[in-house]
Amino acid sequence: MQSLHLGSSSWQYFCHCAQCIVLCVSLAPSSVMAQSYSWEADLSHRIAVDFNKSRAEVKAYIQRYIPDVSDAQLNSWERSGALEMRIINGEKRYFHNAAPNLFRIDPLCRHLREQKDGPLVNGYETVDAANVPAILSKASGKQPWAEPKRIRVTYTLTVKANRVPAGKMVRCWLPFPRRDVARQQKVRLITTSQKRYVLAPDSCAHSSLYMEQRARRGCPTVFSATFDYVSYGCWYGLKPADIRPYDTSSALYRHYTSERNSHIVFTPRLRHLADSLTAGERNPLLKARRLFEWVATTFPWASAREYSTIENIPEYVLENRHGDCGQVTLLFLTLCRISGIPARFESGFMLHPGNENLHDWGEIFFEGKGWVPVDTSFGIPSYAKNDAERYFFLGGIDSWRMVVNSDFSKALYPAKRYPRSETVDFQRGEAEWEGGNLYFDDWTWKIEVKHE
Repeated sequence: MQSLHLGSSSWQYFCHCAQCIVLCVSLAPSSVMAQSYSWEADLSHRIAVDFNKSRAEVKAYIQRYIPDVSDAQLNSWERSGALEMRIINGEKRYFHNAAPNLFRIDPLCRHLREQKDGPLVNGYETVDAANVPAILSKASGKQPWAEPKRIRVTYTLTVKANRVPAGKMVRCWLPFPRRDVARQQKVRLITTSQKRYVLAPDSCAHSSLYMEQRARRGCPTVFSATFDYVSYGCWYGLKPADIRPYDTSSALYRHYTSERNSHIVFTPRLRHLADSLTAGERNPLLKARRLFEWVATTFPWASAREYSTIENIPEYVLENRHGDCGQVTLLFLTLCRISGIPARFESGFMLHPGNENLHDWGEIFFEGKGWVPVDTSFGIPSYAKNDAERYFFLGGIDSWRMVVNSDFSKALYPAKRYPRSETVDFQRGEAEWEGGNLYFDDWTWKIEVKHE
């Protein structure tokens, strides 16, 4: 056992399989930091970063497809929520992707865009059109995993030059593949930018690799790691007759059908919606299918505001009639829990060749089957030729995932002193120094993927 003193952290570790595994971390935020920090000021900055487009910029984008668009039409889209806008310091400011989102959300605008640019093709569906049938042909009830892919990732977080005073310690958390997910195996850390690092234990909901580095004047502060793992697709072949009644007295059932203090809240509107969608159905799988199909077909995908600026994400989806992957997933999970179906959040990356990106999905629990994946955002594939493919993502998942999180809005390891840039999810990483959190406009991230 050896103790290392780096900055304000005290690390104790032992060596296991040539990797440093942390046993404990002691961090004590100073009273000065606690007194100087203001969430209200932080939130105002986050909103200003998101809503950074002027009316002229938004109108210019829309004129690519609607040259004679009027101010009255813009005002109408604002009132409907199709064009997301806020008044900041007395001026209309638009979400940075408000204009592109308009052509995803509004049916007429979407048609006009497709007339000019052609139908939007999701590249991941092209990959899954071959991967999903292969999984279906090989997976079975006894062995649901199939079609393994070895994936190598180099992940880099770069803090911009002079965002942190020279000599001050920058603390960084990078995403790292979970080592406790059955369909994600042989996780191996290959290289890190810093010799000393902390891998979060499996008990943490957010799987991270933590490093520290002192800032240098005029230079970016770069953190990176290379790792690989094997990702399996899976399909559980769920049938209504195989689903047993829940043990409603179990700790698992009570925990995963309960509310959370944020984003899984059983509001009157959500209770009424869940009850109306599942009315007359008692089988948990068929209930889940109704909820899955409704969410997947009702809400078009649109680029999302930062989750930390939204009080209740499922209500936001209902109010605005659109959502990205994490937003519709949280809506689905909430409806499941209200309906007595245990549900939990899962997220990380989708790493389909040529379409690598952040991604969120979930898992639901069936008695006799256990936890099974559900990707409401992928929903009902356009390539589906039969019911197995149509409902594949209700109880199945493709081979191109990197699972980082088994829950949302939990603590990082080691503990972060300031609120995270992403207070719900953990995918892009996090960074801070003694003077405060480093928000997304202070740093960049990059994921490089090699499919072996």
